[in-house]
Amino acid sequence: MPQRRPPAPCPRRLQQRGVALFVVIVFVMLSMLLALWASRTSLFNEMVVGNDADYQRAFEAAQALLQDAELDIRNQKADGTACSGTGDVCRTGIGEQIPLEAQDVGPLLAALDAKTTKCSKGLCVKRMGKQDFWNNTDASQGPTLAQMADAAVGARYGQFTGAGTGSTSAPINPILQWDNSTRANQGGWYWIEVLPYDESSKNSALIAGTPNNYLPLNLTPSVVYRITALAYGRKQGTQVVLQQTYAPQKTKD
Repeated sequence: MPQRRPPAPCPRRLQQRGVALFVVIVFVMLSMLLALWASRTSLFNEMVVGNDADYQRAFEAAQALLQDAELDIRNQKADGTACSGTGDVCRTGIGEQIPLEAQDVGPLLAALDAKTTKCSKGLCVKRMGKQDFWNNTDASQGPTLAQMADAAVGARYGQFTGAGTGSTSAPINPILQWDNSTRANQGGWYWIEVLPYDESSKNSALIAGTPNNYLPLNLTPSVVYRITALAYGRKQGTQVVLQQTYAPQKTKD
């Protein structure tokens, strides 16, 4: 009788450990992290570009304020014609006038010096103490920005030159457009320091050499002006301050 062989053992089943699932989860998580990083980078770049654009707008507004202050000093309109108007425009109805003669400088500076901020209607005496008042919050160190950004102290764009700002719905410049309801920390301001110099310096040798190389200033009156312009951006925290010294030359007849 033939012997019967025992049945062959069944192959051992491999145990499933879920390795493929783990790999898929890892790749999904990496994809999510990559997408999150890309979105955050895009958002950061958008913020940087937006902040830079807002700064550039405020910078251009500050430049326009400097030009408006020059026109205020020269008593001119933007087209170069003589300024004419009423009230604040062309400083017709106010006492704070740009000095035109040497004898006008003393009374103006005396009146300004009596003010708490040493300024009135955009005209100031030479600033003493803390020079960067726009960063000053301590009144004991000099005027603060809150004191200087006031309708009785500073000047708005076009306030004394009649330059148009447009309307709220159609502003010529969205930063420089203002009215009586505009807050102090919006728009822009400028201040003009009246800096008299010694009358004897008119004919001083500003260029070294012989008398033929002398450079007369030809300024009437003997005043140099320092203009400070401050403009706020559309975003909170954007602020641009520009300064320039302006010495209008006496025109020859």
